[in-house]
Amino acid sequence: MIKHANLICSIIIMVSFSVLALAQTPAEKPDDCSQLPAIKKQLDSTKAKLADWPQFNRYREANSKLSTPTKDEKRIVFMGDSITDLWPLDQFFAGKPYVNRGISGQITSQMLVRFWPDVINLNPKVVVILAGINDIGGNHGPITLGMIEDNLAAMADIAHAHQIRVVFASVLPISDEINKTIEKLAINPNKERPQEQIKQLNEWIKSYCATNGCIYLDYFSALVDEKGAMGKTPQTSQMSHRKDN
Repeated sequence: MIKHANLICSIIIMVSFSVLALAQTPAEKPDDCSQLPAIKKQLDSTKAKLADWPQFNRYREANSKLSTPTKDEKRIVFMGDSITDLWPLDQFFAGKPYVNRGISGQITSQMLVRFWPDVINLNPKVVVILAGINDIGGNHGPITLGMIEDNLAAMADIAHAHQIRVVFASVLPISDEINKTIEKLAINPNKERPQEQIKQLNEWIKSYCATNGCIYLDYFSALVDEKGAMGKTPQTSQMSHRKDN
């Protein structure tokens, strides 16, 4: 009992000294909060993206205003990521009933989720799909080639079920010209988007098209150089660029 009483007294003395020490310690300066507005803005942006992960809202209004195609109209919808998104179809194909439904930074999983409102409901004759590079780049986390292939095949199945012809464009090679900009951003393009994975995915797309009644649009062979990168072309900067945020 005496030992317990001594232990309790010792604890009380230690706590008392600790309280006195804290009372004598000068108050620390509060952290600098000047970055809070920027952090809040970033959090709000992230919250908005998560609330509409497939980005249905991007083309919701445009889809509602698009009239039903006429009997003889050969409407084509272009589905893809930033390479499609930044392609001014109205300038390259003036007067053609071509509809751009590309969204920068998207992966095939997002395109598959929005495929119905942004492709099927628009009643096109043909859909041109260019996708996969952002999946390889890990824009939304790790994903296997098999998962990318499943997403592409699912889009083709949905299109075929609605009598829509499918054109699959090959994934483009990485551009050396753009790599110079990427290197300044401390991004390793070959690490972010390995050439070997691009080649493997393109081989699968080509094989899938041959056995499933799709058309294979081979951008890769037309643009690749002897190093496996995109050769210099007048519009290289518009065709391939860094990993989207």
